[in-house]
Amino acid sequence: MLEYWIPITIAAAFLQNMRSALQKHLQGRLSTVGAGYSRFLYALPVAALYLWVITYFTGQELPPTNTKFLIYCFLGGICQIMFTVFLLWMFSFQSFAVGTTFSKLEVVMVAILGALILQDLLNFPAIVAVVVSTLGVFALSLNQSKLSIGALLAGLFRKPTLVGLICAAWLGGSVVFFRGASLSLEHHSFTLSAAFTLCISLVIQNITMGGYLLIREPGEFGRVLTNWRWAGAAGVMGAFASICWFTAFTMQNASYVRALGQIELLFTFIATTVFFREKVSPAELVGILFVCAGILILLLWG
Repeated sequence: MLEYWIPITIAAAFLQNMRSALQKHLQGRLSTVGAGYSRFLYALPVAALYLWVITYFTGQELPPTNTKFLIYCFLGGICQIMFTVFLLWMFSFQSFAVGTTFSKLEVVMVAILGALILQDLLNFPAIVAVVVSTLGVFALSLNQSKLSIGALLAGLFRKPTLVGLICAAWLGGSVVFFRGASLSLEHHSFTLSAAFTLCISLVIQNITMGGYLLIREPGEFGRVLTNWRWAGAAGVMGAFASICWFTAFTMQNASYVRALGQIELLFTFIATTVFFREKVSPAELVGILFVCAGILILLLWG
């Protein structure tokens, strides 16, 4: 029988792909930090409305919060923000392509941090699936960055590589902490737990990142509001994606969810080849085959 987290994760990956496409229209209109903040600002009303709909139509009350829940929400929100900050830092390096490639190790970081923090352990087929799909992501990243394996190895001990790995750790940490926050509510409804966790996390992120913008980039806040059409569209699409991600994280081990979530790369691949008629390189084909193989191993035996 098909488990519910599988179609929810696939929907999350598809919606995230749509959000990324919409955010491209913000390039040149907003700074990178401003574009990141708009994602949180415009997602909050949608997430709040979704939470209200659940409570109204099911008659359930909001779960009581606890210290662990609030700490996990705060840490998850900060990790997600720090990922953006370190990603910007990485792009400032001349050889940022190497660091970008190593930042793709997010799923591996989720597996490690999930085991350490939440005791979410993987069975052997799931470990194989994570490794195989990660190799596919590496192949795709090498092709996009025009890097050779020699250049990748040469940059192994340089600062951009370390920053790329820290990026992956921040992103992986956010996933694990958000799952931990939702599970710490110990509520019988995974849907309500996920929705409540998302709302509280977005409130924390809005306060934190909004305060940063007002202090460091005061003019950017106004531009976020002025460009409400594209920023709002991206934020709303991101909210729907986050609703699906948080629900899937609550239902299943975060490593499984993020590994399956790499199907987003397949959506991108289909779009570029079918709709934009772009040529496929051998490295891209190998990368996609590895990603697909990892996903199949995960679903069939993981």
